[in-house]
Amino acid sequence: MDRSLSGWINGMIGVIIFSGSLPATRVAVAQFDPVFLTVARAAIAGILALCILLVFREKWPSRRDLVSLVVIALGVVVGFPLLTALALQHVTSAHSIVFIALLPLATACFAVLRGGERPRRAFWIFAIAGSACVAGFALSQGVMASPYGDGMMLAAVLVCGLGYAEGGRLSRTLGGWQVICWALVLSLPVMVVITLTQLPPDFSAIRMPAWLGLGYVSLFSMLIGFIFWYRGLAQGGIAAVGQLQLTQPFFGLVLAALLLGESISPMMIVVTLAVILCVAGARRFAR
Repeated sequence: MDRSLSGWINGMIGVIIFSGSLPATRVAVAQFDPVFLTVARAAIAGILALCILLVFREKWPSRRDLVSLVVIALGVVVGFPLLTALALQHVTSAHSIVFIALLPLATACFAVLRGGERPRRAFWIFAIAGSACVAGFALSQGVMASPYGDGMMLAAVLVCGLGYAEGGRLSRTLGGWQVICWALVLSLPVMVVITLTQLPPDFSAIRMPAWLGLGYVSLFSMLIGFIFWYRGLAQGGIAAVGQLQLTQPFFGLVLAALLLGESISPMMIVVTLAVILCVAGARRFAR
């Protein structure tokens, strides 16, 4: 299979998995403290990642790679989960789409700064148009703004874009699943300690939906999704494959409607088609 096509397939699988993150987080923070949710999901995923590395007897990364792994850990293991969990206490998962729409642009910018990629001018036109479609759609729904929630989401987008680009760059040499596993393992000691200090006072009061939300963000959002995502970025190009994130809000809206009862308008189909065209155009002119 063509390496670029393989990258787009892996990237799309990652996006579909990530699409459940915000609805699952919103369900989980209804009963879990955001700090506990952040560290617990990283601790659970980190233990699983350690087991994977031990089973495959992976060698320790080089000192040169450790700095990048720390950046990745701070961006996607700690920063994005914590900031979005804090934001989703003040805004709906639908409102957060306004900011998630900016994530592909942030990833593309960091792909230039950190990944050495140089997309053509037409790429940026399609990328901006795609982000504008998603953000405009979300704003048209009349969602209420929260200065605190909006600030947290903006910060989340920036640190996540950096973590995506850094992870995609490092995956070219270290491997996609190895990158996220090592980033999780580096974070594991701190995450376990904080988790133990932030335990809920009464686990019996936590209902099943919150547990399922924690399980999803721990296993899928924190580990499995990144295995496909980083492999896709490394194979197909960080800036190009990163535009697939534009489709994530619409998958997320479907899940939010099914799980949280949030509404979906017919306009969603029109905007989705426009986004698909923008993604296709961005892919064509990414290199």
